[in-house]
Amino acid sequence: MPSKTSARLAALTVAAVCSAASAVVLTSPAHADSVRIHDIQGSTRTSAYAGQKVTDVAGIVTGVRTYGSSRGFWIQDPNPDDNPATSEGVFVFTSSTPKVAVGDSVTVTGTVSEYVPGGTSSGNQSVTEITKPTITTVSTGNAVPAATVIDAKSVPSRYTPAGDTAASGSINALTLQPKKYALDYYESLEGMNVQVKNTRVVTATDPYTELWVTVKPHENPTRRGGTLYGSYDAQNTGRLQIQSLGATADFPVANVGDSLTGTTAGPMDYNQFGGYTLVANEIGTLKSGGLQRETTKKQSRSELAVATYNVENLDPSDATFAEHAAAIVNNLQSPDIVSLEEIQDNNGATDDGTVAADVTVNKLIDAIVAAGGPKYQWRSINPVNDQDGGEPGGNIRQVFLFNPERVSFTDRAGGDSTTAVGVTKVHGKAQLTASPGRVAPADSAWANSRKPLAGEFVFRGKTVFVVANHLNSKGGDQGLTAQYQPPVRSSETQRHAQATLVNAFVKSILDVQKNADVIALGDMNDFDFSGTTKILESDGALWSAIQSLPKSERYTYDYQGNQQVLDQILISPSIRRACDFEYDSVHVNSEFNDQISDHDPQMLRFRP
Repeated sequence: MPSKTSARLAALTVAAVCSAASAVVLTSPAHADSVRIHDIQGSTRTSAYAGQKVTDVAGIVTGVRTYGSSRGFWIQDPNPDDNPATSEGVFVFTSSTPKVAVGDSVTVTGTVSEYVPGGTSSGNQSVTEITKPTITTVSTGNAVPAATVIDAKSVPSRYTPAGDTAASGSINALTLQPKKYALDYYESLEGMNVQVKNTRVVTATDPYTELWVTVKPHENPTRRGGTLYGSYDAQNTGRLQIQSLGATADFPVANVGDSLTGTTAGPMDYNQFGGYTLVANEIGTLKSGGLQRETTKKQSRSELAVATYNVENLDPSDATFAEHAAAIVNNLQSPDIVSLEEIQDNNGATDDGTVAADVTVNKLIDAIVAAGGPKYQWRSINPVNDQDGGEPGGNIRQVFLFNPERVSFTDRAGGDSTTAVGVTKVHGKAQLTASPGRVAPADSAWANSRKPLAGEFVFRGKTVFVVANHLNSKGGDQGLTAQYQPPVRSSETQRHAQATLVNAFVKSILDVQKNADVIALGDMNDFDFSGTTKILESDGALWSAIQSLPKSERYTYDYQGNQQVLDQILISPSIRRACDFEYDSVHVNSEFNDQISDHDPQMLRFRP
């Protein structure tokens, strides 16, 4: 994944543009008199009145948004119809700070519009709005329509209907079935006052003052309080994003497993960062679940401990070195080999041609020593400037750390940013032509993406081949709440090509030495059940060792209420057959609001 921070900042940069450019006009402008909110909303996702002017639409103000690029307020008709598919609420987009208050009875004249958060190219659903409004306040201090209760009983177990093949897979024109599909249910409440009670937090509070809860605590639960995303057909219907219409300082700072006790209530919105969102003007009381960071078991003298850890755009200006070092020393118990992903060059995002990362790496090594850990040595290959993706100017790359008191690195000259590493046979054993070396760096599969780093290590006289990866991110994929169902995962094309190359490289080692110990690890940016993983594993060359864990422990990342696998350690048959390996997903980041990376490190212990 792109880091949550960089993805959000990029999106916010274009938010104002999108608010104007992503309005979808479905009909020619006309004039509509005496329509009610449920008429405007209708029984499909897009309004039959889109593009038309509507007059004197009546409702009670249920929420007011005074910040951001989407300022306005929600109104709800206190006299609903008897059709559960038609929402009784709608957002009125004012662009400037609204001059209404909750409880005002108003009439609104304006133009119905379908606004697509993130722009039409995102594939997101649209929000039905009244724009360019003229507002008349009829009375003040009215009772707000009672909030519709969202709970385990009201949310269907099926997530979404399949899209209309005649409309490129869009669900926009399908009649809503709120008793059958969760997305239809949430859409039928768009703009309405809703509430949840006593919900468990399944994604921690982030820097943008939002968190995720579940109204279905028994839906694919993980052992530490989250919700597992275990297949493409298990989207988890009970997840709901919570934001606030109040002061950000009052928003609960929560971890996974905490609870919001009591009532959380407010209008139902839809945004580009997760879809359906309860924008709360009343929020429950935070109750701690007491979640603690995990610590893995220390490797024995005869065990080789190998870890992968995405340190999220680490550069010398960051303030997280001591915390990363403490995690490596204390929580990971000083692994013998650590594959680091997202190590940036010596001046971070400054795009001046700098590609060396020795300052970044040595600052981390020094911090590890200060934390009581070993004096690691390191190997890496500088990328060609601005060719490996990630934050512009950052030149992220993979780096091997290794403890020279426990393991040695076999240096073999010839590896550089553009030369492909190969495999030769020497005295009946496999040997890399360069160590460290990069896997097929000139192949188009690695365009604007990190090239794998391969190296030879020796532990207690035995050679172990390690391939450090950071595959193409999921940036550009459609979200689970997209208007296209199933969503298009466009990033898979490049990632599958990359996985094919990694698999072929591993097989080239095994073709020379069938019993070679090979580890391919890193931020694979894809799930353990994904096509990417299946390609990495193809022909039995590798096996994703996280699958040795109970399902409730198989996650390395927490995204939009779903705990999922992105980071993996895959092992060759010789390691798997020995059956004496141990795997641990060490949960120190993804579940916490004060995370220093959005990824949890992964650990493998085995006897070569």
